[in-house]
Amino acid sequence: MNEKEKQKAIQAGEIAKKVKVYAKSIIKKDMLLFELAEKIESKIIELGGKVAFPTNLSINEIAAHYTPSHNDETRASGLLKVDMGVHIDGWIADFTFSVDLENNSENKKLIEASEKALKNAIEKVKSEKSLGEIGKAVQETIESYGFSPIINLTGHEMNEYELHSGVAILNIENKNSDKLEKGLYAIEPFATNGSGKIYEGKPSGIYQLVDDKNIRSNDARIILNYIGEEYRTLPFCSRWLVKKFGVKTLFALKQLEENGNIHQYPQLVEVSKGKVAQSEDTILIDDKVIVTSE
Repeated sequence: MNEKEKQKAIQAGEIAKKVKVYAKSIIKKDMLLFELAEKIESKIIELGGKVAFPTNLSINEIAAHYTPSHNDETRASGLLKVDMGVHIDGWIADFTFSVDLENNSENKKLIEASEKALKNAIEKVKSEKSLGEIGKAVQETIESYGFSPIINLTGHEMNEYELHSGVAILNIENKNSDKLEKGLYAIEPFATNGSGKIYEGKPSGIYQLVDDKNIRSNDARIILNYIGEEYRTLPFCSRWLVKKFGVKTLFALKQLEENGNIHQYPQLVEVSKGKVAQSEDTILIDDKVIVTSE
């Protein structure tokens, strides 16, 4: 990353901080997830950023990849993960907090475990510890609360217009002696009262462009061109495209998926239906470690 790119990543983080405060101020039990997602995404744009991926609003055992559809009537409840992304010219701030909407002591403890694990992991990064030691810190912290880390979800490196790029940062003890080099990373511990693994569940309505090859349908081709111009390789969702092109979008997305143009992500669900809390911040490693979204 050159100096200009670093400044864009830092700027995305500055917006992220404000969006986090705003999101926490508006969340209420039983509010429509659609309304919450739209407000968060509008705030990102109002503050001068772009939305890096659809706002994930995942409840209880759904660990990640739930974003409301255009006609979604699901309401906020339980243990809610609010996973948001801001980008400036493709340089991303990826950040998450969890909130307990049922005044439940175990929910609160899960949230505390994930937040403490995130803090401890970032301290390991700052003291130049290995990836194995970072994972160990996350695991030991979460287990000290009597919970389990989710072993098959990881933090990740990020690059320009690439949400997941290169290095994976495990949330469990491992033998990787490598240290994080200069770059942009998301650290994201998941704590659960379940067995500690996720499986791929229902389709999420969240997509990524994988191939811009031609497609016969004119409607699908118009939408494909828009996806390439507007989102590039960043994730997008059906809700956004229905707003732009109407409900015909849903059939076009199906055609694009069948033609191999786009990939749809599944919802990620804890295998034993245990509740999941997540905390996440973005760090920029340069001559020092900057937590851009904190």
